[in-house]
Amino acid sequence: MDKIEKAFEHIENSGKEFEKRAPIPFKDFLKLLSENPYTVMRNVFQVFYDMIKNYVGEGIDEYPDDPESINYIYYDCSKIFAEGSDNPFFADRLIANRLINMTEAMKRGTQQNKIYIFVGPPGSGKSTFLNNLLLKFEEYANTELGLRYEMVWRIDKKALGISHELKSFSLFERMVQMVSNADRNGSPPVDWEAMNYSSDVVEIPCPCHDNPILIIPKSVRRAMFDDLFKNDEFKWKLFTEKEYEWVFKENPCTICSSLYEVLLERIKNPSKVFEMVFARPYIFNRRVGEGISVFSAGDKRSKNSILSNSMLQKRINSLLEDSNQVNYIYSRYAKTNNGIYALMDIKNYNNDRLMELHNIISEGIHKVEDIEERVNSLFFVLMNPEDKSNIDGMQSFTDRIEYVSIPYVLDWNTEVEIYRNIFGKHIDNSFLPRVLNNFARVVVSTRLNKRSDAMLEWIEDPKKYELFCDKNLQLLKMEIYFGNIPTWLSEYDRKRFTAKRRRKIIAESEFEGHVGFSGRDSIKIFNEFHTTYAKEGKLITMSMLCNFFTKLRKDLFDTIPEGFLESLLKMYNYTVLQEVKESLYYYNEERIARDIQNYIFAVNFEVDTVETCKYTGEKLEITEAFLQSIENRILGSGTNFNQRKHFRHDTQREFTTKTLTHEIMIDGKKLFETTLYDTLREKYVFNLKARVLDPFLENENFRRAIKDYDTEDFKAYDKRIRDDVTMMIHNLCEKYKYMEQGAKEVCIYVIDNDLARLFGSL
Repeated sequence: MDKIEKAFEHIENSGKEFEKRAPIPFKDFLKLLSENPYTVMRNVFQVFYDMIKNYVGEGIDEYPDDPESINYIYYDCSKIFAEGSDNPFFADRLIANRLINMTEAMKRGTQQNKIYIFVGPPGSGKSTFLNNLLLKFEEYANTELGLRYEMVWRIDKKALGISHELKSFSLFERMVQMVSNADRNGSPPVDWEAMNYSSDVVEIPCPCHDNPILIIPKSVRRAMFDDLFKNDEFKWKLFTEKEYEWVFKENPCTICSSLYEVLLERIKNPSKVFEMVFARPYIFNRRVGEGISVFSAGDKRSKNSILSNSMLQKRINSLLEDSNQVNYIYSRYAKTNNGIYALMDIKNYNNDRLMELHNIISEGIHKVEDIEERVNSLFFVLMNPEDKSNIDGMQSFTDRIEYVSIPYVLDWNTEVEIYRNIFGKHIDNSFLPRVLNNFARVVVSTRLNKRSDAMLEWIEDPKKYELFCDKNLQLLKMEIYFGNIPTWLSEYDRKRFTAKRRRKIIAESEFEGHVGFSGRDSIKIFNEFHTTYAKEGKLITMSMLCNFFTKLRKDLFDTIPEGFLESLLKMYNYTVLQEVKESLYYYNEERIARDIQNYIFAVNFEVDTVETCKYTGEKLEITEAFLQSIENRILGSGTNFNQRKHFRHDTQREFTTKTLTHEIMIDGKKLFETTLYDTLREKYVFNLKARVLDPFLENENFRRAIKDYDTEDFKAYDKRIRDDVTMMIHNLCEKYKYMEQGAKEVCIYVIDNDLARLFGSL
């Protein structure tokens, strides 16, 4: 029994939550308002904004000092769309920025009824997007952070001079009344004493969930809030910013307005009337349509468009002794007033529901018999692109519509995250580095427009980037959508990447992602690809990826832009070649530093002289052969005499006009701290790396040593080869996150495909 009692305590403790939701008097509400104005004085638009910011945060700008920034930054939307969800949605950078821009505009501007239509093709995940968004909004709105209050009347019969008990009602009627006013959707438990017909208090909830501040007469609101709030930032925002205009403009619902007027006429004392006004938390419950209502296209429309409470109406009539003064009737829109009303796809019954919203959106008013019911809600709609024609002809309607594009994923990184979520993060272990990313790039390429005017206006000659990009610049565009400005862009093109050009490129995304491999298609294709090539002890390579699309699934090849696979392979080959070179290259910093300082010193003297370098202390025989040996390392062996001569002249001029006279003599820098030194060192190192594989290409032992690495046979190789192979494998794993097996395979791939000779000295 002790265990049962202890277990039962959890049930008893759960009741404490109801205590927090109990109605509080209006004066106590004003005290809460003065202490927490930002939280208490919010409508649905402001709460939605706060919810997004709470889960998403401020975002990360990878280029904070970029003068041409358009604020296209990274937002982590996983807490909204993925965490705690049975069916996660992965928002790429484009969608995340659209969502943030929408909510910020919603908060900044004058809040009025709009319809936010999320447009996307079938298979783009827009239903998952909206369901998860609503799930998080409901969760947030029912916490302390998202808490808002709604109005409820508790009318004291004694204050109205009514002393008789309402005994004309039967026991059955009393029970029905108790049930109809019972705890709805997790709100406070029924106050049985208050609900008893012999009680002196009649409780009347506002069916429109109005904020209690709206019952304050508009004529005195400004003065009242001026006295209530101290002169701080909130008070300044309240009186000046558009997001708070609703506080001074909106009226309470017709039922509450009528009650206030009747009670004031009876009691003749506003303070006594306000003693009957209470505030209680606005509890959201999508399942019963309270605060959030979602309609699918197949949900039939209710025949009863007018809601009421007959028993409560009888009590109101009895209290006021007049059945016409307060009509307790309302529509289903009242249940989501200051909440969210959503339509999933504009088809079948939802077509009619959307048309019904026309007057509500235009006027903000819905007629319920003779009563005008104000509706201030967030209206969300999902729509396929082909359904837009249904509303294009209604100008007054379309002016209040804001479209938000939810296309197929256009960011390869997000596409990869989808694969990891569905198939497990372990799939990375089946691929050589970059191959999984490249599969995603192939999928995304089918969703982009073949031609981009914005990209071609920016990059005048796409051929100069043929090592890194395709002729249509789709690979570059994917990086821009991902938020990355590639390092391989020339300084000239980086400077031309202005804010105006960036906006034009991002704007093109609004018209992309509606064709190509859908989200469902890409999952099926990846599953087939992975199942075909993922084998124990063998990693998936770029060759396998190309074979899959060109031989195994030729039917998919036509969907991929012409030349894209070849460009992707070339980019991959160049990239892994540089990785292997970087991993094999071991530079002696001391030797490089001596060469560069000696060269800078030597160019200031005539050829065939002997001088002692003041920077290294070495005695130099400044001959043509001496200068050429260092110039070959800096410029490459392919330079001719005239090119070397011009280079010496330019180096000597920069040394005398800037390096020596300014950086060394004025700034007090050492020679190896100057700009000239850094420039020459960068060229020196680059050319050393370009030739680093040359000694090994003709050495068959080098290739075999790679295959035998980490086996007994590896010990039989020459020490120099063992050291070079060990260093290369180790650096690939450390710098580029290869597994040991992958490092061996990529080295063999580079050698067997003769990439070093294919790309020359690049």
